[in-house]
Amino acid sequence: MTYRTLLAILDTPKDARQVTDFSLALAKQYDAHVIGAHAESVAMIPMVAPMEIPDPATVQALQDAAHRESETVEKLFRDIAAREGASHAWRSFVTASGLNSASLIDSARSADLVVAAQGEAGLLNDNRAELESFLFESGRPVLLIPHILKQPKPIRRVLIAWNGSREAARATFDALPFLKAADTVEIFSVDPPETPSQTPGMAGAEIAATLARHGIKVTVTSQEHSGLTPAAAIENRLSDSSIDLLVMGAFGTKRWWEMLFGGVTRTLLDSMTALTLLSR
Repeated sequence: MTYRTLLAILDTPKDARQVTDFSLALAKQYDAHVIGAHAESVAMIPMVAPMEIPDPATVQALQDAAHRESETVEKLFRDIAAREGASHAWRSFVTASGLNSASLIDSARSADLVVAAQGEAGLLNDNRAELESFLFESGRPVLLIPHILKQPKPIRRVLIAWNGSREAARATFDALPFLKAADTVEIFSVDPPETPSQTPGMAGAEIAATLARHGIKVTVTSQEHSGLTPAAAIENRLSDSSIDLLVMGAFGTKRWWEMLFGGVTRTLLDSMTALTLLSR
């Protein structure tokens, strides 16, 4: 297994260069084709009193600005991809639904890996809701780039946040190309429960054995009774071990529960320090 088709989500000119640079670095590593994708937003129709009728001049100005941004993003992507000699294509969609455009989701479902940016202000805005929904609907792994990482670098150390869930298993196997190329891979569990088939001390042992059969150098670590939340324990591990890539399942509980009460996925997305591969 490898990554042969990458879909780079290019939202704004500010994050487009970052996502393009990282996507092309991966394309070079895996001999992959990169599709640059941009959703050009349809302007909301402003209403003017007293009759609440659309203001055509304002609508046109908003659409012109959105189209200029699309042209800027496209030129940036094409110029960098051509300079690097990468196999690439461009797709732009005019839509009122942003990342949740049906056409964009269809494109994602035909890619091996989706690459997107966390955003300069984290994901505490409308874009986060779009990204969460996109991740849920696309069915493909998403590699998120934290805003603090400006230049691509080799992925040498990988941490898998393992809780034995379907989502964690999906993310682990979606990340196999990264795991095989890494120098070290750590399976990390926080307060694992005792199950009929596994004691807390054995958490992650079986998936580690499976990965070892792929030729992956893997270690298993379990942290119990630390008093930390899973998110805090993972954040500490990322820092202490200088992790390049975090692999984890997304939204392990029902989405409405996550929206009301947060969760490990949401907490880690707010304070990303490493590349993060999410699968659902």
